[in-house]
Amino acid sequence: MLPSRPAMLFSSVAGATLCLALAGCAAPDPRAEMDMQNVQTYWAIDSPSGSTQYLAPVVRFELRNKGTKSRMVQAMATLRRQGEDVAWSSAFTKILEPHGELAPGQTAPVQLKPEGEGRYTSTGAPEGMFQHPQWKDVSAEVFLRVDNSTWTKVGTYPIERHIGSKGLAP
Repeated sequence: MLPSRPAMLFSSVAGATLCLALAGCAAPDPRAEMDMQNVQTYWAIDSPSGSTQYLAPVVRFELRNKGTKSRMVQAMATLRRQGEDVAWSSAFTKILEPHGELAPGQTAPVQLKPEGEGRYTSTGAPEGMFQHPQWKDVSAEVFLRVDNSTWTKVGTYPIERHIGSKGLAP
C-alpha cells in the first residue's frame, strides 16, 4: 500500500527541516574562529629531583576569538624530536575564561608544556644541555578544538634553543 499524499508531504518537510537543523549545528572551523598571536617557543627549567635537572619544551601564545559566538576551546601540542617520526611527548590545556568560554573578541593566554615524559634530564647545569651530543631539537605541532569540532592542526613551531620566554627572565 502506498503512503497518502499528506504523509509523503509531511515526510518531505520533516526531512528538509532535519537537514537544515543539522546544517545549523555544523562544527566550527578552529582556523576560522580563532587567531593565534605572539607565538613563543622556549625551554623551561622544571623542579629538580635530587641532583637531576629537567628541561621541558614550551609553546606559549595568545588565542583570540575572531568569531561571533562564545566558544569552548582546547589546545594540544604533539612534540617530536628532530629525525623521529614517533611523538616524543604531548601537552594539553583547556582555555578557561570566567565562564568556560572565550567570548567574541576576547584574548586568552595559552601555555603548552608537557608534564612527566618529554623532558630532557641532566645532572649538570640546564644551560649545558643544549651542547650535549645526544641533544635533538624539538618541534611542536599545535592543534585546536573549538566546541564540537575535530582537532585541527594550526601550525608547527620549532622549540628555540633558549631557556625562558623572551618576555620573562628564566
